[in-house]
Amino acid sequence: MSYSKDLGSALTNTKLRTPKDVSTFSGMCSVCTATCAGSCEIGLSAIRGSEAIFPTSTNKNQIASEKNYPLDFSHFNINGRVFGTQGCNENVKEASYPNVNIETGLGKSNEIRLKAPIILPAISKLNWKDYYAGAALAGVVAVIGEDVVAKDSELILEGGKVKSSPLLKEMVSAYRIYQQQDFGDIVLQANIDDDYLGVLEYAIKELDIKSVEIKLGQAAKGIQGLRRIEDINEALKFQQMGYIIYPDPSDIKIAENYRKGNGPVFEKIGKLPLWNEDTLRDRIEDLRKCGAERICLKAGPYDPKDLIKIIKIASLAKVDLITFDGSGGGSGNSPVKMMNEWGIPTVYLEKIVYDIMSKLDEKGYDLPHVAIAGGFAMEDQVFKGLSLGAPYINLVGIGRAAMAAAMVGKHMGDLIRQKKVPKEFKQFGSSLEEIFEDAKIIKEIYGQKISNIPPGAIGLYSYIQRISVGLQQLMALNRKFSLKYIDREDIIPLTDLASQITGLETATARLQKELRNI
Repeated sequence: MSYSKDLGSALTNTKLRTPKDVSTFSGMCSVCTATCAGSCEIGLSAIRGSEAIFPTSTNKNQIASEKNYPLDFSHFNINGRVFGTQGCNENVKEASYPNVNIETGLGKSNEIRLKAPIILPAISKLNWKDYYAGAALAGVVAVIGEDVVAKDSELILEGGKVKSSPLLKEMVSAYRIYQQQDFGDIVLQANIDDDYLGVLEYAIKELDIKSVEIKLGQAAKGIQGLRRIEDINEALKFQQMGYIIYPDPSDIKIAENYRKGNGPVFEKIGKLPLWNEDTLRDRIEDLRKCGAERICLKAGPYDPKDLIKIIKIASLAKVDLITFDGSGGGSGNSPVKMMNEWGIPTVYLEKIVYDIMSKLDEKGYDLPHVAIAGGFAMEDQVFKGLSLGAPYINLVGIGRAAMAAAMVGKHMGDLIRQKKVPKEFKQFGSSLEEIFEDAKIIKEIYGQKISNIPPGAIGLYSYIQRISVGLQQLMALNRKFSLKYIDREDIIPLTDLASQITGLETATARLQKELRNI
């Protein structure tokens, strides 16, 4: 078998002519005929060239890997227990899932509280407004993604630095309108191009941003962010802002070819960050002096040597949070092969991070909080992620699934207004308050008409409620009534590969150990 996807993909709207008859090592149809219209990846490439590298309609879609990784969280089951309790008294009334405490904190010296061990990673596309608002309703952290100012038609620069960004201000406000007292925060992420433009300094001083995130990679985890630009005037505008534009639109010959309809399309290319220990620590210190109260780092599934360096720098610089994003998840417009074939998948990455943290802990390092992301969608995955990384991995990032909830909620709100409720949901009623079950809870919290709350935000709040309650139920089932009691023995590998990679014992191995104690 092949773990890789064949050369037909929903990401590029391609398909094989003979999907049941595939040469697995190449991904091609086993018989390639001269009369084929070219519906596969090779055909698209023959017609569109390098444009075929990228997924289709990224302004409307989220993108994640289609590769069938050999190990994921389905290879584990949650351990079961029937005796005792941890975190509450052994009392049948007290030992009930609503009493499971899943609140947690984030931050070293300026801690913020979270109602669940969840963060919503950096996104600044699709239904971002409800993504941020729903996170605020739920009392968790949301991160505004990189490169926002490049999308801001009303951006004002002064001396090459951001003086005003109405779009960024709107994104911050989308969260703060619904932010609950003492819970959650909105975090602003910056890539290296944002740093050149002074985005974080502007946001800290003018928008009262207290939490910032330095992106150690670029675009989705590591690859350069790319955007194709058809208009030479737009290409010149971005070049004047300091972005890399290829080919050079200010070159007279290239401009002349453009007017003739010749030459390649322009590309806006994100700069690859080239941090070292000194420059990264200096940048962190500069942001603190500017007024940032919490410093976060966003890291991808890099080589273990790089991961060690990141965590050591974070420890010495007293960074508040590192989010490690495993291969497989995604939301942006990254090249398809990068999404499928680059980086370390989440389970492997989490074990590597756990081992590094454990070793540094032995050596007395002051460790940051850590979040793991990359394909998490449901409460069982959240539990398994917390268990596999315990006690060093404290939070789980849910990105694509959370945005999906925000988009579904918004779409349902539109259908309710149009009186076109889908038949699957008519059983619940016809109004927003009838169909969205958790709307009543939000109404109680905020004391205002539910019509004032965006349906997309209600959808995301409801989704996080489902994850939170599901996590509480799984913890109660395992007799764990507080997050701090979750440990690595709370999951059981179902396959030899899962046991080998994670170092966890299978049920059979645990049995042999217990038999020796009889």
